Amino acid sequence: MKKLSYVALVVFASALVFSGCSKKAGAGKIKIGVVQLVEHVALDASYQGFVDGLTDAGYVNGENIVIDYQNAQGEQANCVTIANKLVNDKDDLILAIATPAAQAVANLTTTIPILVTAVTDPETAKLVKSNSKPETNVSGTSDLTPVAAQISLLKKILPTAKKVGLMYCSSEQNSVFQINLAKDACKKEGLDFVEATVSNSNEIQQVTQSLVGKVDAIYIPTDNMLAAGMATVAMVANAAKIPTICGEKGMVDAGGFVTYGINYYELGKQTAKMAVEILKEGKQPADMPIQYLENCDLAVNEQTRATLGITLPENL
Repeated sequence: MKKLSYVALVVFASALVFSGCSKKAGAGKIKIGVVQLVEHVALDASYQGFVDGLTDAGYVNGENIVIDYQNAQGEQANCVTIANKLVNDKDDLILAIATPAAQAVANLTTTIPILVTAVTDPETAKLVKSNSKPETNVSGTSDLTPVAAQISLLKKILPTAKKVGLMYCSSEQNSVFQINLAKDACKKEGLDFVEATVSNSNEIQQVTQSLVGKVDAIYIPTDNMLAAGMATVAMVANAAKIPTICGEKGMVDAGGFVTYGINYYELGKQTAKMAVEILKEGKQPADMPIQYLENCDLAVNEQTRATLGITLPENL
């Protein structure tokens, strides 16, 4: 009986050793954790661009890297839970998509390299010491849209417009930053404005309806809550014949009227190039300035345009 027990013990120990070897072989892959704030077209596109950009550079998920993608479904508490998981997993690199997701991760680690994307102003969000020289473990790409150009576009398309509704989620730092830019742009264009804020998705329809009869157009920045609920905004605004000028193309595709904005897929690919510089060349986020997309695209929802009965200027 003792002999059998000894043999069984040896077999069991051997199994553990080989199991450990097998785990080590899998652990040889680079681990990249991803936390995304919420599902909507822009953020989804930035993630896909990141994955495709890595693939183009020879980093293929499941082959030489393992990507642990997690979505917080719009809940800040989920961002913190996911961030804890990724940090405890000791990932080699973490990608945070949108400002609240980035803040959740940055608050938990100062050692793991973090890249952010779809974050309007990392410096204001206190993710870096400055956008030109982060001096932290965080860098990445900004989705700062040409707000002034978007307000100018509104004025070109709607030359008789007098008052604009500035609609955004008051708890999103990225939105507050853009709205302040929009206020300045409205003043320069001679437009009056009224702020219309939401704090949760259940308020979107009511807040949009509150603008009916009070404004000639609605401006919405790259706001995550409103991007996810853009179909609701469009349902009310289009029926009331109120044009919506949006922060990005995904919101236009969801029923908004027009935008002059960045391409989030390309933004994700640009972030992937930064990831390669960290993983392959050993660069540190602290020394990598925040990057921006140079080119923007004009996007028009033709169905919405027809509903509103608006004819675009020929020079557009």
